[in-house]
Amino acid sequence: MAHLFISAAHKSSGKTTLAMGLCAALQQRGLKVQPFKKGPDYIDPMWLTAAAGRPCYNLDFFTMGSREIARLFSQHAQHADIAVIEGNKGLYDGLDLEGGNSNAALAMLFNAPVVLVIDARGMTRGIAPLLLGYQAFEPDINIAGVILNQLGGKRHEAKLRAVIERYTDIKVFGGVQRDEALHIDERHLGLIPSNELAVADQRLALISTMLSEQIDLDGLLSIAKAATVQAAPVADTQRRHKVDLRVGIARDRAFGFYYADDMEALEREGAQLEFFDTLHDAQLPEVDALFIGGGFPETHMPQLELNSPLRGAIRNAIDDGLPVYAECGGLMYLARSIQWRGRCHAMVGAIPADVVMHERPQGRGYVRLQQTGHALWPDEVPLREIAGHEFHHSTLTN
Repeated sequence: MAHLFISAAHKSSGKTTLAMGLCAALQQRGLKVQPFKKGPDYIDPMWLTAAAGRPCYNLDFFTMGSREIARLFSQHAQHADIAVIEGNKGLYDGLDLEGGNSNAALAMLFNAPVVLVIDARGMTRGIAPLLLGYQAFEPDINIAGVILNQLGGKRHEAKLRAVIERYTDIKVFGGVQRDEALHIDERHLGLIPSNELAVADQRLALISTMLSEQIDLDGLLSIAKAATVQAAPVADTQRRHKVDLRVGIARDRAFGFYYADDMEALEREGAQLEFFDTLHDAQLPEVDALFIGGGFPETHMPQLELNSPLRGAIRNAIDDGLPVYAECGGLMYLARSIQWRGRCHAMVGAIPADVVMHERPQGRGYVRLQQTGHALWPDEVPLREIAGHEFHHSTLTN
């Protein structure tokens, strides 16, 4: 299975833009591109999904075991011409002091060639000790090359290429010039999700075209095809049950944070997924349960409040006993109201509390759930399997 790992020396180096541009460019060549994202993330996978035209899957050591990660990777990469894994933060960053859950550890698990995206602003000769240090820190990691990003011009690029050639054996796969056209706006949780941008496809096409002119795609394909990885046994993807169960899922510009494998697991267990739009649909579809995932309801408060028929329908359904699972923005939507930047708008009201948005994060990082005996899962489920993550700027207040 051809595959490569896109990483960086540190976060905010531009690796997401380059990874999605690479996926889009390879797809335009007629290749089947399977994207993956290291770590718990919703927004980057949405962009990678749009770029590749195939669902992006998350690979995370905290919520998944190594065997599960390998199985998921094999299951989806085997049907593609190339798998592109985007890392999170820097190559060696992670919670474990020994690096057991780092990007490097994931690259090692798949014997993946690593391409480092280097934010080269203000750098010339200093890039050599940086790259030499990254090679020496964990010699077993295959740093196959670099992509120079945020270059100040052709002269800057030429200097960096000369330094890298003089002092290292690392191949340069491209030099990307600094250009606002490659920029995607951010907000408090990261990039603006692709489901909110009406011009997302146009932006991807532009980024793909620009990167195709500045990156050695043939060279990247060559190292990806030369990489070897032992295929892991894949999970049974056949539908296991035939049941009459309809799960309503909010999916629109306000709510779009879902993991592709969660949706597939529901369908595998026999559920029929019924998607609805919280901004425009006046009524709920006929469903047996609700799943309202994360998103940015705070940026759509007026529209959500205006759709009072749907808010009322959801409130009545929950009061009548309809099972519902909501997280992140979905939980905010079920509260009485959301307060943000001096404005307050009414929400569903199924939760007797109000949401207050703050400028700084109120919860950020991995979490483990403490079992109380009132959960929907059996008490004997190991705690390591009841793990999650949080990244929110909101609090609930009575």
